[in-house]
Amino acid sequence: MRIAESELIINDDGSVFHIHLRPEELADNVILVGDPGRVDMVAEYLEDKEFRHASREFVSVTGKYRGVRVTVLSTGIGTDNIDIVMNELDALANIDFSTREAKPEKKSLNILRIGTSGAIQPDIPIGSFVFSRISVGCDGLLNWYADRDRIAVPEIEEAFKKHVGWDRHLPDPYFVRAGEDMCRRFADCTVSGMTISAPGFYGPQGRVLRMPLAMPDMVSRFESFRFGDERITNFEMEGSAIAGIAAHLGHNAGTVCAIIANRHFKDSNTDYKPIVRSLVEMCLERLVR
Repeated sequence: MRIAESELIINDDGSVFHIHLRPEELADNVILVGDPGRVDMVAEYLEDKEFRHASREFVSVTGKYRGVRVTVLSTGIGTDNIDIVMNELDALANIDFSTREAKPEKKSLNILRIGTSGAIQPDIPIGSFVFSRISVGCDGLLNWYADRDRIAVPEIEEAFKKHVGWDRHLPDPYFVRAGEDMCRRFADCTVSGMTISAPGFYGPQGRVLRMPLAMPDMVSRFESFRFGDERITNFEMEGSAIAGIAAHLGHNAGTVCAIIANRHFKDSNTDYKPIVRSLVEMCLERLVR
């Protein structure tokens, strides 16, 4: 079926609308970072760099790491941006831009988000690396797509809502597992995480400045939740949409974050760039392994 011009917007130079990549510019291995400035830091490790594109918060570079082609792309903050990025990455890989039809053979991309995060458990120290084996979407994004229950973990969802006393005005949370292959790559070098992706930095993560919270003890309820051996480990703002859309579309995706704050101890480290650089080095090695 042909996809209309209004549904998939292709720029005059043949690139996809927002992220300004052309199909031939996308590598099979993709690193996503939130901060556009972090793209150049990751790109320092790449050889044979082909280009550098920049449009709004979306900055991209494709090059090679140890002979393997890698695309680095910034997303900005939030799952709304991830909806754009993940759909456009899939379009580049699996839609023929000349015919505007889905390709008969689908490509599965390796997509890894490298980010920063705050832990909520006391035994996860600042400087740790947490891999989100399960991502928890509190943003509602996945609920806009059909068959969300096919890729979700409903038994944890129900237990979580009951334990937390989920406010009826909030979107239904969704729980999605990372790609199995990506989980294996990071199993021996990270803390196994069940990560909340919040739709904001302040209220949705339990921070109070001048506005009170709908669930004042939200963070402590998250900290105390258990489902078998699983527990909520940390907050960030993009991983759930990456995991959910990737699972829908058949991509191998995951999120790994450097812990730069601990909400339990109310502590943080603003000089976290060396920690992130160490994480980037590890992730590049694991991604191309």
